[in-house]
Amino acid sequence: MTDPNQGGDGTGGLMDRMPEVRGRLTHASELARVTWFQVGGPAELMFKPADLADLQDFLAALPQDIAVTPIGVGSNLLVRDGGLKGVTLRLGREFAGVTVEEGGRIRAGASVLDLNLAKAAARAGLAGLEFYSGIPGTVGGALRMNAGAYGTETRDVLVEAVALDRQGARHVLQASDMGFSYRHADVPDDWIFIEAVYQGQPGDRKEIESRMAEIQASREASQPIRSRTGGSTFKNPEGGKAWQLIDQAGCRGLMIGGAQVSEKHCNFLINTGSASAADLEQLGEEVRRRVQRASGVDLQWEIKRIGEASS
Repeated sequence: MTDPNQGGDGTGGLMDRMPEVRGRLTHASELARVTWFQVGGPAELMFKPADLADLQDFLAALPQDIAVTPIGVGSNLLVRDGGLKGVTLRLGREFAGVTVEEGGRIRAGASVLDLNLAKAAARAGLAGLEFYSGIPGTVGGALRMNAGAYGTETRDVLVEAVALDRQGARHVLQASDMGFSYRHADVPDDWIFIEAVYQGQPGDRKEIESRMAEIQASREASQPIRSRTGGSTFKNPEGGKAWQLIDQAGCRGLMIGGAQVSEKHCNFLINTGSASAADLEQLGEEVRRRVQRASGVDLQWEIKRIGEASS
């Protein structure tokens, strides 16, 4: 359903070009409310599909020149201050199912929190997915970036992933089809993940839960998880640690506007309360410059930066 309070002129005619939907289609949705940094401009249009068929029909009928940007819980995302053009897609509870299948496999929808996936595996006595309890995102995001932590990556446990292309057609990808590398999957940028199947290994539930508790305690002790942050900012360079290079370059605690390099873990940027997305991005680029000058290493962003700069 469309928002009755929004007419076509509120989006420059974009709303008038939208297909009929059964889900919710709204104008100027505030993305700062849903991203962990709590910054960024609005989504021109936000679509929350009622179910898979609604999403497929929408994609099939949507004009091809209109961009579609899927987002999860915004934990590894920096939305620029000018917001997102086109349609921002958020999958809800209709894509949040988790089922345990034969042979130790677990099927999870793309909007399932990584932590909830780990908990479901633990309840089923399946080991190998504990690392997901230390990743603050969703299954869809984990697939897109080969998310990993504590010595394990998505590619180590994935059996297959299901995605929709820009026309709404369904594709089943085996793990070997994903083109996984460090924090990357070689899958078309405009494909939307909707589901994944993982392989667990039989284990003792108490031991699995103990390992998850250790991961949670480690995160609490070493990362600023109570702050307005976005997770690890930069990828670890081959053979090194991003946080060490940032520290050695003298960036711990560095500030630009309301954005700060965390004192607790300097591969995390923090919105101290008044930061703009521009502050955070500028700070990240300043960190990259200082690390390059100090060590010769060109740090690469791990956080995904999307949207338009403020005018």
